[in-house]
Formats: sequence, C-alpha cells, structure tokens
Amino acid sequence: MPEPRDLISKARQPEDELVEETLRPKYLPDYIGQERIKENLSVSIEAARQRNEALDHILLSGPPGLGKTTLAHVIANEIGVGIRVTSGPAIERAGDLVAILTNLQDRDVLFIDEIHRLNHQAEEALYPAMEDFSFDWIAGKGPQARTYRIKLPRFTLIAATTRSGLLTSPLRDRFGIAFRLEYYNQEELYQVVKRSARILDIPIDRGGAEEIARRARGTPRIANRLLRRVRDFAQVRKDGEITEAVAKEALSLLDVDEMGLDSLDRQLLSAVVLKYGGGPVGLATLAACLSEDPGTIEDVYEPYLLQIGFLERTPRGRSATPLGVEYVLKGEAGRQEMRAQQGRLFDWP
Repeated sequence: MPEPRDLISKARQPEDELVEETLRPKYLPDYIGQERIKENLSVSIEAARQRNEALDHILLSGPPGLGKTTLAHVIANEIGVGIRVTSGPAIERAGDLVAILTNLQDRDVLFIDEIHRLNHQAEEALYPAMEDFSFDWIAGKGPQARTYRIKLPRFTLIAATTRSGLLTSPLRDRFGIAFRLEYYNQEELYQVVKRSARILDIPIDRGGAEEIARRARGTPRIANRLLRRVRDFAQVRKDGEITEAVAKEALSLLDVDEMGLDSLDRQLLSAVVLKYGGGPVGLATLAACLSEDPGTIEDVYEPYLLQIGFLERTPRGRSATPLGVEYVLKGEAGRQEMRAQQGRLFDWP
C-alpha cells in the first residue's frame, strides 16, 4: 500500500515514468484540457511551419502534474522535429550546456524541466544561445585565454517551471511565448481517466471515472495514479470492473476523501480550526504542532487547501476559511457520534 502523501503528491513518482510515457498524447487534438493554450500554440506552430522557421522559445509554468513535459513533446511532434530532454539541476556547468546544444539539429526542441534551478553560470551562457544561436567559449586562462564563438543550429527552447517567481528577469524576458497551465476541472479529469483506462485496458463505467476525477485534486497525474490503485483494488477484491461503488470503497481504503484530502491535509486543517480557533496561527507554530518541516507545509500541504478555499494566508499567519471550518466541524461531529456509539457498545445494562 503506498503512503498517502505519495499517492496524492503532485511530484513525479518512480512508477509514474513508464505509465506517463505510455499515456502521453502525441498531438494537440489528443491533449485534454488547457484549451486556450492549445489554440494559441496551434497558431504559432502553423506559422512557424509555413515559414520553415524554428518556433519561438516557450516558457511553461504552473503546478506540477498538469502536463508541461507532455506539452513539450506534443509541440515537438507537431513541428515534426526531435526533442532533447534535460533538467535544470542536471546542467552543472556551462560545458554541459554546450555539449547538449551542439548535438541539436536545425529546429529541434530542447526541453529543460525545473529551469529555475539552473546553475547561474549555465544560465548566463544560455542567453546568447537563445538570442543569437551562438555560444561563447573561453579556452585557457590569463593572457593566453582565447574566446571562441560556436555557431548553433536554430533551436527552440521549451522550459518548464513550478516556481516562475524564482526566474531572473533576463531569462524570463528571452522567452517569446509564455503560458501558465491551470488546474483541470472535473469534466476534463473525467476525460483523462476515461482515455487512460482505454489505453491501459481497464474496464470502468462513468460513475467510477467521475468518482476518481472528483478526488484527483485538479491534477491529471494524480488522476492516473488513483486510477491504477483503484484498478488494483477492483482486480483483487472485486470482479475487475471499476464502478462508482468500487471506486468509493477503494479510495476510502486509500484514505482519500470526497474532496481529495488525505489524513495529513485533514490534520493540518483540524489543527488550525480545533487547536487554534480557526487562526491566524504562525507557520512555525503549525509546523511544531504537526511535527513537520515548515517548508513541507508551505510547498506540499497548503497549495491544494488554498486552491479549494479551505485555508488562507494572512500577514499574521494561516487561517481557516468558513468553508474550511464547516468541513472540519462536520467531520468532527461524525467522529464524535462514532465514538459515542462505540462507547454505548461497552455500557453494562
């Protein structure tokens, strides 16, 4: 059984790699959601294709799990060129970057994931490559040092980031096209689940797909992960088909409730409401209460609670919204009733 936080984490897990490769759409019509971005991209791609030019450099930002890497592959397929994939932390020196750039073909796509973590020296070296399609290389040291300019093919850099605020202005300004991917609505996630089930040959009805989509936190990666876990449950405990009842039972076993919250989300929200009167409560105090790192709370716990309007950040700390308070008190009332019923079972007449 996977850990609850791993199950609904937006970060890519090891088992996601192969599955995402299998489920990854090849062309824009197959890519579900992000309709505004798809429409704008289709125009830019067709214009570049007609002029036989490289597409402008593209910056994709947004929360993890929404399909930035998939969209980069789709763009390369639409243009009909190769794609080279790397990440910001993997490029440690400017020499690593020149090795990648010189192996590209004309109009190829270079995809750099998590570009906000790119080494400063490598970022500086990337500027002339993006603007002039050239690379300045310094050989030797001191008076014997010589500068060489390497001509590069006209390529398209597609960069992805989950923290666009950490990008420097000079780097951000060199992208001709910038898009922010938004969370998916329930209907779009339903389409994602149905498509993935069809490709993976998983029998599922509309009720089962809708139940998984409802608890997927607006993220296709989580929807596909939940689909695989519910498939396991249906295969072992049921007849193999995912119905609404089977999906509810499986997700309840996995401790993912109707809002997509797991036990850790509920602990955080309950601490704010029940222990600190709804807030505001400071991040350090909340971290000590939950025995968690403040950075983990800020980056892992809070984003979805903020997204669905259960929590808010104020200058004085974190506060629960009326919706968040109602959710906690409703759950607490149910738990109190359950404890009362359990207590009555052990009362002697």
